[in-house]
Amino acid sequence: MPEILQYSFMVRALLAGLVIAVVVPVLGSFLVSRRYSLVADSLAHVSLAGVGAGLLLGVAPVLAAVPVAMGGAVLLEWLRQKRQLSGEVGLAILMSMGLAIAVVLAGLSQGSNVDFASYLFGSIATTTPADLLALAAFGAVSLGLVLWNYRALLHIAFDEDSARIAGHRVTLLNYMLTTLTAAMVVLSLRIVGGLLISALLVIPVIIASRFARGFGETVLFAIAAAIIAVAAGLILAFYAGIAAGGAIVLSAGVLLILAFIWK
Repeated sequence: MPEILQYSFMVRALLAGLVIAVVVPVLGSFLVSRRYSLVADSLAHVSLAGVGAGLLLGVAPVLAAVPVAMGGAVLLEWLRQKRQLSGEVGLAILMSMGLAIAVVLAGLSQGSNVDFASYLFGSIATTTPADLLALAAFGAVSLGLVLWNYRALLHIAFDEDSARIAGHRVTLLNYMLTTLTAAMVVLSLRIVGGLLISALLVIPVIIASRFARGFGETVLFAIAAAIIAVAAGLILAFYAGIAAGGAIVLSAGVLLILAFIWK
């Protein structure tokens, strides 16, 4: 048995990383098609504000971050649909305000025994069986909802106005997609980290687009690229003693470079 599999925390990290690698690129494929690729980055910053609030109030950080991130996702989508702000402007505002609130709240909770940096950059050792179970359960729900509404989401991704005319529940599905992304971002903080999760949402999709001949192939190739990046990153983090999130994103970056060189 490989040494990495002899440690229970690494087995949990690999399993959690596998779930993330399957679910996040699926959501990312629809977001990238809508030119909404920075949504995960913005929601990650908002979720860090929830982590800071949890540390300050003595509540489990992830439990506090989930409603905060989902609330940010709903607010962002509402502003976009009401044409109050363009998508990029809304993302920039959420990103800056979320990180500012996170820094302030983390500073106020200095007496906490939880390392705030682990939520910024990821920490393998902090993945608990409860985290893995929650991630797997929500990942299954997310994939089920996406598959159930696949045709409508695909139509919306490429032509929202046409999707409305066709009778799809565009508003509801837009809220669903952003809130699912928000929750997956929060549940991925332990492995990838809040500042790096957006890379897994975007880079595998870009890699897949170099080879795929249709949207379905893009999703499948993106999942494959994410699985390779997560596995390689976690192995590198274990043997080199570096942050898991950084190692995963670097692995994805190497795959992206190879994809551009190959094709």
